[in-house]
Amino acid sequence: MEGRAYAETLRQLTLWTHHVLLPVYGREVTSSAPWCSRWWEHPEAVAQLHGLWLAWGDLTGPGSGMSGPANWHRDYLAGVMNSLRDPMGPFAGCKPGAHRAKEAPPVDAKDPFGPPPGPPPVAAR
Repeated sequence: MEGRAYAETLRQLTLWTHHVLLPVYGREVTSSAPWCSRWWEHPEAVAQLHGLWLAWGDLTGPGSGMSGPANWHRDYLAGVMNSLRDPMGPFAGCKPGAHRAKEAPPVDAKDPFGPPPGPPPVAAR
């Protein structure tokens, strides 16, 4: 996703995170269970929360079965929240009101098995 579609999706995710997820499931922030008040600046957090939100919509929205919310709790909530709030997780080093940017691990080559150097092949017609 990019541009306007990404911005609108992130806005909807943010509203859900701030008005549903955190008030109900946020729990207190500690050094052993960190949370970043700028979670949207952590790509891993955005990816995990996006998946959690999509599952929420699928399992609790119109047409979902009566056991959907229980399945969401059992299958999705704990795993995502435990991963995000792990002391070595994406919010490691963040404290309330103090975001700490993370660097991605280095790699020696972005595409080690990509095409050899030189001009790109000509597409067949």
